[in-house]
Amino acid sequence: MLRLSARSFLIFALLVIPAVLSADTVVEEIIARVNNQIITRSDYVREQQQLKEEAQQQDAAHADQIVAESQKDVLRGLVDRQLLLEKGKDMGITADADLTKKLDEMRKQMKLESMDDLEKAAQAQGISFEDFKQNMRTEIITQQVISREVGGRINVSKEEQQKYYEQHKSELERPEQVKLSEILVPTDQASDDPQKLAAAQAKADDLLKQIKAGAGFDELAKKESQGPSAAQGGDLGYFKRGTLAKQLEDTTFALQKGQVSDVIRTKQGFVILKVTDHQTAGIPPMSEVEQGLQERVYMTKLQPALREYLKKLREDAFIDIKAGYVDTGASPNQSKPVVTTAAKESSAKELKKRKKIGLF
Repeated sequence: MLRLSARSFLIFALLVIPAVLSADTVVEEIIARVNNQIITRSDYVREQQQLKEEAQQQDAAHADQIVAESQKDVLRGLVDRQLLLEKGKDMGITADADLTKKLDEMRKQMKLESMDDLEKAAQAQGISFEDFKQNMRTEIITQQVISREVGGRINVSKEEQQKYYEQHKSELERPEQVKLSEILVPTDQASDDPQKLAAAQAKADDLLKQIKAGAGFDELAKKESQGPSAAQGGDLGYFKRGTLAKQLEDTTFALQKGQVSDVIRTKQGFVILKVTDHQTAGIPPMSEVEQGLQERVYMTKLQPALREYLKKLREDAFIDIKAGYVDTGASPNQSKPVVTTAAKESSAKELKKRKKIGLF
């Protein structure tokens, strides 16, 4: 079993008494300690609030039920995160390059000129850019640890895919639908200037001509489309019958996968649509959904494997949970930290540091 070095253990031991600025002034309630890191009640409450917001966004009608089911695992999630972050540090994962890449992708999607503009956009929405980056960094590190330590060791066989397919056929049944990409040349809805309309149509006609001559649709969309999906190569996702305007539905559902429409006049402007997938109604053959089956089987195996891995990390760590709080991922083989009398000053310093950088 992995043990902390004597120095690391001493650092941890210095944090096991409730944090105080003086003998009788409590700074913040510590509800858990994970090695030499602390989890405060502020962390816990913040996680609860985020859980509620995510539930509202995902399924407002059942948000209360989702929150009720997830509340018991809030502390488990905080401990999981801290253990994965520490493991990431041990593995030398900094996430610097990935963070820069993701932020730059976001900047491009929002069509902003610089990172300063991205920061200003975040601030305009009341979001702390530093907190946003730290949350993104945390997600990158934890996901990389999971991928390397757990996901990378999971194999999915053809037999497992076949078994899953047979057992879940009813769930795989689908309606007829098309997956579309667009190139949009917008027009001013408030203007009826014939010259501007003619210029917009001429541009759309030229783009269609380029596509028919062999130009890549997604590359043209990234460069020329002024629709919100331009950064994704014009990808709009899937549409079932009845979800598109009749003109668009009649046109696109008559096309096969890979075919492109003529220039279509819409309220937004002149649009060219490409059918990147056209699925027939019914249960698809296994060959069509093989990649999705592999992902589904992988996920069914990932969750128990991840919980077993996190259980082992708990057994190799020193974790202390305050009475009244429950870590639902705890292992009966976990070690409890040893209390020392030197904790007051060290805990106060840690909490002052966290308060200074805005953690609570």
